[in-house]
Amino acid sequence: MHRVVVLAISEVIGYDLNIPPQAFSSAKRDGQPLYDVRICGVDDEPVRVTPGYTAHFSHGPEALAEADTVVIPGTRVEGPRRIGTLPEKIAEALAMIPAGARIMSICTGAFVLAAAGLLDGRRATTHWAHAAEFRRLYPRVELDENVLFVDNGDLLTAAGLSAGMDLCLHVIRSDHGSAVANTAARYCVVPPWRDGGQSQFIDHPTPDSAVGSTAATRAWALERLGEPLDLDTLARHARMSVRTFSRRFRAETGLSARAWLNQQRVLRARQLLETTNLAVDRVAAEAGLGTAASLRQHLNAAIGVSPLAYRRTFSRP
Repeated sequence: MHRVVVLAISEVIGYDLNIPPQAFSSAKRDGQPLYDVRICGVDDEPVRVTPGYTAHFSHGPEALAEADTVVIPGTRVEGPRRIGTLPEKIAEALAMIPAGARIMSICTGAFVLAAAGLLDGRRATTHWAHAAEFRRLYPRVELDENVLFVDNGDLLTAAGLSAGMDLCLHVIRSDHGSAVANTAARYCVVPPWRDGGQSQFIDHPTPDSAVGSTAATRAWALERLGEPLDLDTLARHARMSVRTFSRRFRAETGLSARAWLNQQRVLRARQLLETTNLAVDRVAAEAGLGTAASLRQHLNAAIGVSPLAYRRTFSRP
């Protein structure tokens, strides 16, 4: 079984700490867990957790030596966060990780990876509120604070807090397909998909609560992806002018209505490719992408593979 080890570095962010165990332990096939999830500290001492409590874990840092995936949640540890240095105990813990293991960070956990030199010359993200400090300390990292997560294959970084769930679901989806990831998301009562390139919403004003949201229209559209859906139709359903709807839609999702629809249609096509034997033309029609050629173009743009190659990789008997 794939072993996930969460490395809690004092003072660890409690919200970040709890996301990986919940997400990965919810990933099952035929009722059987797909991941063995463990939590450890850099030593055997209790770990301070924000806000305001201390935790003692069942496993010590030796668990890292048997990890297939290591997750470093957000932390307030002084060296990586303020000075750009890596404390000796953290360096010793990181040295236990096997060479082929996948390493992930959530929020300010990226500071630890950067302090270890693992992100030099690579693209990464962290919480937008800490971007300026990150750039000051680690100028060799190609930081992009405008995305939810960055997947470099062996090194993955997530923006703050809830984006950690997006990254964990992305990893589950990459390992075991959308059906498993979507079931885990449903159990955790979170959206099954937010693309890694989606904005962290740092520049989007909060919509005026006195005016209706576009959420109901988005839910309505998700049930009708195979139908023609243009901006006028969506705005009419939301009982807004096109201009107001477009402004509020972008404020709430970080995307234009058209981009959001394309994203959802590609996701629907991926689910159909994984879970059905429908011909590619039919998948394209059901997802609202028109023709097989159109589906091929959209899927290549999104993830760089053809529909048939995707089906061969991710479909399950």
